Amino acid sequence: MTTSRVLNPNSTTHTPAPTRTCIATKQRHNCSELLRIVATTRSDGSVAVVADPHRRMQGRGAWITPTLKAWEIADKRRAFGRALKVSTQVDAFPVKQFIATHYEAAEGFAPADDVRVAKQGGRKNDNRKT
Repeated sequence: MTTSRVLNPNSTTHTPAPTRTCIATKQRHNCSELLRIVATTRSDGSVAVVADPHRRMQGRGAWITPTLKAWEIADKRRAFGRALKVSTQVDAFPVKQFIATHYEAAEGFAPADDVRVAKQGGRKNDNRKT
């Protein structure tokens, strides 16, 4: 017999936020401070790494500090393919564009903010009203 753990809604204790490791800097941060990336296959068969700011795309994900410096470190080390377990060469330029557009241009952007991102794949009910 297993017992389930019931949390008291009136409790003042908080569960710690989930942490992930940046593939470039190897530092651990809260998920809210990192950008999730995933590998997608293009129609021509090549593999591209794309940003997943809403953290809902299918497949193996990796996390990166959303700065151009971190992107350059990860690209130089070929960390994108290794972290996503892709054996072929990957195109990580879409992530660089996303970081430059959403993070470098706008100070303080958080992935949870309401950002309209081109549909890169996702869930079945993506046609919901927002």
